[in-house]
Amino acid sequence: MDIQGAAPAPREIDTSGLPMDQAQALVLDELRALTERAEPFAAILLMPAPPEGRTPAASVSASVSASVSVSVSAPVSASGTSTAERVRALKMIRPGLTALCHGLAFVAPADIPAERAAAIHSGEQLWGCPTMATQDVTAARAWAGARVGG
Repeated sequence: MDIQGAAPAPREIDTSGLPMDQAQALVLDELRALTERAEPFAAILLMPAPPEGRTPAASVSASVSASVSVSVSAPVSASGTSTAERVRALKMIRPGLTALCHGLAFVAPADIPAERAAAIHSGEQLWGCPTMATQDVTAARAWAGARVGG
């Protein structure tokens, strides 16, 4: 069987159980690694729920993206990365995303803050590649699979 021309399966990046700052770092690291491979890809991003006690209306996050949202009151996260560092990291990988990423499927809980939801839907303007957002992981997997021809 010749699999030389077979498209790779979409990469699933599960940050659903992580605190937001760790989720942000993991998503950027994984996307950076995917772009460094210099091969076309699609990814499914399983995003974390908001912290306990925070509702969409009570959110004070200022999102750069769903996975790169930052707290206005805390410019440096617990993981030690600042807002500026995350923005710089996204800017550095964006050319690779534009060239190689066939799509990013965000799977987010229904109760995410409004700012994060808006950032997810900012799509290609922010990420440089097609995006979709859903609460349904099966739909995200199907969409990402279709984007890479699988």
